[in-house]
Amino acid sequence: MTASKWSINSNQSDVLIKARHSIIAYLISRINKFKGSIAIKDDELEDASVEFMIDINSRLGKLEEFDTNIKLNDLLDTNKYPTISFKSISFQKVNANINFLKGYLTINNITKVVEFDAVLTELETNNNISKALFEIMGKINRKDFGLSPIAFNEAGGVAIGSNINLIANLEFITKTTNN
Repeated sequence: MTASKWSINSNQSDVLIKARHSIIAYLISRINKFKGSIAIKDDELEDASVEFMIDINSRLGKLEEFDTNIKLNDLLDTNKYPTISFKSISFQKVNANINFLKGYLTINNITKVVEFDAVLTELETNNNISKALFEIMGKINRKDFGLSPIAFNEAGGVAIGSNINLIANLEFITKTTNN
């Protein structure tokens, strides 16, 4: 059986930014751009290509900042660099449960090659539309991207740790046909 290609559903995809036990922001918006595809064979992930651009200043969609000690605006210069982007360059399948997605991550106009864990979390079919839920997750060193809690450092500092977790929940869809 050959692998089938699935396309990303931008309306059902989102990104979560988290630091040291606190959710900084849950980024979802109608104008964020997600592109990509995955290949699935025998209910297993075979290949993946993912690209996204998140507009962190979007007012048309939904940018939720949670009631935590630190806010997204304390880490990012949202006026000068209003986007976060990722473009994959390779996919490595180790086994059914271990996959790695490598790519270029740009935050604060700084681009670095990062590697994320990639997991196919769910497959379902309803009304001839198949959905695959795919999650990429990894830790990035906030200092590599010039991310420092500006306001809190000036006010005596709040320790948030050196890493930020980035989790992208991506929905891929394909139409199925009854033969």
